[in-house]
Amino acid sequence: MKISKTFGKTFALGALLSATAFAGAEAHVTFLNKEATQDSTILATLQLPHGCDGKATTEVRVKLPEGFVFAKPQPKAGWELEVIKGDYQKSYDNHGDKVKSGAVEIRWKNGNLSDDFYDTFVIQGKVSGVEAGTSLAFPVTQMCGDTVEAWDQVAKEGGDAHGMKSPAPLLKVVAGEDQGHDHDDMAGMDMSGMGAAAPAGETVKAGDLEVSGGFAKAMLPGQPVGGGFFTVKNNGETDDRLLSVTSPAAGEVQLHEMVTKDNVMRMRQLKDGIPIAAGQTVKLEPGNLHLMFQKVKTPFKQGDTVPVTLTFEKAGKVELVLQVLSAQGK
Repeated sequence: MKISKTFGKTFALGALLSATAFAGAEAHVTFLNKEATQDSTILATLQLPHGCDGKATTEVRVKLPEGFVFAKPQPKAGWELEVIKGDYQKSYDNHGDKVKSGAVEIRWKNGNLSDDFYDTFVIQGKVSGVEAGTSLAFPVTQMCGDTVEAWDQVAKEGGDAHGMKSPAPLLKVVAGEDQGHDHDDMAGMDMSGMGAAAPAGETVKAGDLEVSGGFAKAMLPGQPVGGGFFTVKNNGETDDRLLSVTSPAAGEVQLHEMVTKDNVMRMRQLKDGIPIAAGQTVKLEPGNLHLMFQKVKTPFKQGDTVPVTLTFEKAGKVELVLQVLSAQGK
């Protein structure tokens, strides 16, 4: 870590000692919280303390271990997101549904994280079917242009990982006091009897446009990114375009598209907006077009509402209220 020459000598010395201590303790890629309770939904937060020999980090790849399932990565502004899906070694219960496949690797791509800075990369997922005392390894590949750092070394059972040069980040699974109840997951469950296809927000008209079915998904505590959805019908004979969205509930709202091809899911920001062709209906829905709420001030809770302002090229500004449904709501 570089110390600015403009700082006073005392402050610079203290900062240098602090930086040295941090580098010694966290020189590798590690988890912010290194423990996870059995059968709990968590935000696995990877800490990236530096680049590759002074070079900026441009891509981060994380392989997910068996037992960490239903994974959803947190998007990062300025980075492309790629989710590689595959088969699990066994099936896992997801609220009554047996799931045999899902995300097996997450890639944040085409970013630029200077060696001078520190950042985190977050994946929401569930620790399922893992015995207490087990350590789950998440091999990470850190790419800095042509330079590659592989954090993938795993100690044999009973071995010591401290002497390894490039250890994989480990998440230790611990027993919970109340087995059988996933409290983090229950916070997002639909406990009111509201079905996945329940009606959401009211219909709002602006010119030839009709906006309906607005909803957002409940978020986990501490989760800074949320998703929003609605349907736009263009009853006119002129094309329109959704240019931007704002909300007092978030620092920024982006328009995103998610596309899956050859079992690889990619998400990208639509900086030019979303076209609404004349006579057509466009749906913003999970797994497709959607709103991405960045820097959310308070995580969305089921039963709450999220106000948004939609700005269309022809129809102008439209005020819409999104109903917050279960995290599993469609």
